[in-house]
Amino acid sequence: MEEENTTKDVDTEEDEGFNERKEKYMIEDAEENCNNKEFMIKALDDGVTWVVAYANDTLHADKELMLKGVQVDGQLLYYASKELRNDKAVVLSAVKNKWRILKYASKELRGDIDIAIEALKQNKEALMYIEDNIKDREEIKKILNQQ
Repeated sequence: MEEENTTKDVDTEEDEGFNERKEKYMIEDAEENCNNKEFMIKALDDGVTWVVAYANDTLHADKELMLKGVQVDGQLLYYASKELRNDKAVVLSAVKNKWRILKYASKELRGDIDIAIEALKQNKEALMYIEDNIKDREEIKKILNQQ
């Protein structure tokens, strides 16, 4: 006797709920709530990251919001304020999520060994975004020489 696979049904229900939550966000809502941190956080909780693009400059400089955002989608570092692009916790979280976003980090943090290692562990192509002054470090060479 074969066992029924109920996991698929549960996954489908969860996916449908997720899609419903995502579909309830409209561009007009994001525009109207461009200064509403709670709206942005709720959207991130629902997996709707694009709304952060509509946040105002004050929210793009809000460390709590942007840190949460880059943990969900590293690409959101693109919208972060200049100050947050120079914040190691924010940039490291973004790079852990998406190595390629390193290109939007400050020059100083593109030269940070911890951030460089995190990006290179994901993809050696990250070397093109790392500052020259750390490219000869042993830690970097070791990662680059791994097969």
